[in-house]
This record gives sequence, structure tokens and C-alpha cells, in this order.
Amino acid sequence: MRENRDVSPTRQSSPARTAAARTTSGPARRTRTPAVDPACAEAVDLARTAAEETARPAPVGEHLGLRAEGDRVVTHYFEALDPAYTGWRWAVTVARAARAKIVTVSECVLLPGDDALLAPEWVPWLERLRPGDLGPGDLLPTAPDDVRLAPGYAQVDESVEREAQWELGLGRVRVLSREGRDEAAARWYDGVAGPRAPIAASAPAQCSTCGFYVPLAGGLRQMFGVCANEYAPDDGRVVSADHGCGAHSEAVNLPAASEHNPPVIDELGYDVVVSAGEEAGALDDEALGHS
Repeated sequence: MRENRDVSPTRQSSPARTAAARTTSGPARRTRTPAVDPACAEAVDLARTAAEETARPAPVGEHLGLRAEGDRVVTHYFEALDPAYTGWRWAVTVARAARAKIVTVSECVLLPGDDALLAPEWVPWLERLRPGDLGPGDLLPTAPDDVRLAPGYAQVDESVEREAQWELGLGRVRVLSREGRDEAAARWYDGVAGPRAPIAASAPAQCSTCGFYVPLAGGLRQMFGVCANEYAPDDGRVVSADHGCGAHSEAVNLPAASEHNPPVIDELGYDVVVSAGEEAGALDDEALGHS
């Protein structure tokens, strides 16, 4: 009687197909832990010498251990005794070639440990800037996509501003007179918010061309406005239209103050100019009969 030896479909699959299925759908492949090379592990003195040469004149502390980085590659760790690098350690990587007995130093670096004192996370200058940090001569570039600015064609219409100025009821009992307005204008213009302020003298452009400049209403509109840039020293204050500071919205895009071409010298046609001394000498020669 013949024995029935039917094999299941799983057993009939080829080894290559089984390996491919195990690679795609099975667990992740295990990475082989490199073995510690005995010759590299014994090269503690070589690694210490490299660390001492790099750390000189600071001393190098005791050996903290080692770690295998790969085949015939080992990193030795030494304590850093420099007071400026408390908690750091010297990492010296040594290696040797295949079938070679000589161990050489690959690299030597200073690495932070678990208790190392590290510098705080670096923050860009524009994010570290705070209102009031801007001084005379300083420039604060404005990003092209600054949400505080909008294209010029999107400016609010003046009719909307007039509606916002309408007062409920009968309005104020008294308003600013012409004399009061002129005195305020003269005081503002001659003060720190005018064109003669030190910060305005070194500004790249005037406030009237700045996107953060909000003109005043009424008769003062032509000469004064309010600064709306929180990083500017005049934020929330009245400034003259010809005032300025380094926080101008177009500071990085403004042309240079002078764009004239270099002087052109005509070397073909020129006039000879006789100095006063040469002219006097010529008159003396004529008086003596010299031509």
C-alpha cells in the first residue's frame, strides 16, 4: 500500500520566496553587534597619548571604558579634566586593517557626557530681538512674508477712516485750536521724534516710506504719524514723516542714498591752465627781453 505524502502549499514554496516573504512581511532584520577587537581594546596607552596631545595643556583623566564601533574599530573614553568642560569626555577611536597587527588612531574628539554642561539652544538674532534693543545705526531687516505688513494697494480707503472718526452724539465740548496744534507740531518736530534726532540721522530712509507708519488724521496728517513697529524705539509714539530708524520695513530693499556714476575724465580734449607763478615768471622773461 502506497503511503500518501501530500505536502502542504507552504512547504512547497521555494526557499528564495520564503526568504523574500520573511524580509517584507516578517520582523525587522537584526543588526549584528560588532565584536570587540582584542588588539584595539588593548591600545589604551595609544589612545591616551592621542587624547593628551589633543587636550594639551589640560590633563586627561582616567579611562572610562570602550565601545566597539565596527569590525576592528574601538572607541576609548577618557575623563576630561579641563574645568571648562565638566562632565565631558575624550573619545579616541582606534582601528586596524584586516590581517594587520598595528593599531592606529582614527580620530580624537571631545564629547559631552550625561552630566555635561551644554550651551543653550541657539536662537536666531531676529527671534532674540526685543523692543527697545534697536539703537542709532542699527538695521532691522523685515521678512518679505511678515504678517504685519500688506501690499500698498490693500491700504484702507480714506472714506472708511472718516467714518471711524465720527463721534457719537454731539461730540467733544472743545477741540484743539490752531495755536495748540501748531505748538504741538513744533514741539514734536524739534524733539526726539523729529528729523534731527541721532537715530534719524543714521536711518536708511524716512518714516513716510515705511509700512509701519500710520498717518495722523486732520491737519497733522501731512507731517506726522504714529509708529506701529514693536521693535522700533518709537513704537506707539508720534513721529514726523521725515523721521527714521533702522527698523524701516524696506531697509534691506532700499537703494543706496547716492547712485551717481563715477566721474568721467576726458583725456582727449583738455585746456592747459597756467598757474599764477608761471604767469609771473613769463612776464619777467618778457621784461628782460627773453622770448
